[in-house]
Amino acid sequence: MKKLDTVVEDIYKEVSKISDGKTLKVTEKELDAFAEGMKSAMKHWLTPREVKKPYLRMSNIGRPERQLWYDMKTDPKKNILAPSTQIKFLYGHLLEEVVLFLVKLSGHKITDQQKEVTVQGIKGHMDCKIDGEVVDIKSASNFAFRKFLFGTLPEKDSFGYLAQLAGYEEAEQTTGGGFLAINKESGELNLFKPLSLDKPNIITKIKTIKQQLKKDVPPARCYSPVPDGASGNMKLPSECTWCAHKFECHKDSNDGEGLRVFKYSNRLAYLTKVKRLPKVEEVAA
Repeated sequence: MKKLDTVVEDIYKEVSKISDGKTLKVTEKELDAFAEGMKSAMKHWLTPREVKKPYLRMSNIGRPERQLWYDMKTDPKKNILAPSTQIKFLYGHLLEEVVLFLVKLSGHKITDQQKEVTVQGIKGHMDCKIDGEVVDIKSASNFAFRKFLFGTLPEKDSFGYLAQLAGYEEAEQTTGGGFLAINKESGELNLFKPLSLDKPNIITKIKTIKQQLKKDVPPARCYSPVPDGASGNMKLPSECTWCAHKFECHKDSNDGEGLRVFKYSNRLAYLTKVKRLPKVEEVAA
């Protein structure tokens, strides 16, 4: 029986046969199963999710506490996803199916796909187990892929991936799982298995989050503003720019005026303090 640790090596070894002029042996049944997986992923994407009152689940339990507080208190209808974001979700789903197909092709065993688990009343659906260990499949940009490649995810886990993994492992009573990531730009694969110390105590974390959500005021801010060059201006850090709650969260910035947004050629700068007016267009918040 193969072990999870060699999954990337084994996938590369199998795929390399194509470069050597060899045809990979895949049965019609296996191809049909892959096609059904792609079809299912597409159907899932095509169907709008029912708008429900926000609730705690394994996929969001690791988010920063203030962001999660706003998530639970905000009307979900206000958080409309951009078309480009919807497309990004689509190829994320499809790439997950490709990765799972490659894992099977390399001779590793996949079980428990989308199995529902519950920890302290919080439900979630794990991607799968590979060779008996919980594995979360991630499609990542070149920049995000580096967190898995170099093992720096614990230093900056903005999306709460480690807590999600810890939750699934708590439910399954396993400890040797990790993330199988694919670089969307290069096709590279990497298996990142975090150390036990890198993963939060999920029982304690869930209890803490539940207590925070009972309060009428949000927790402290997740991140602090950072300098915008040497002008004396201050801006939101990158972790905050994609957050749906940034304007509400920072409504006291700029002496109560709120965030001011300036359009540069390659980015939007969300300024919390304007000491020197940027020489670019200011856009409406």
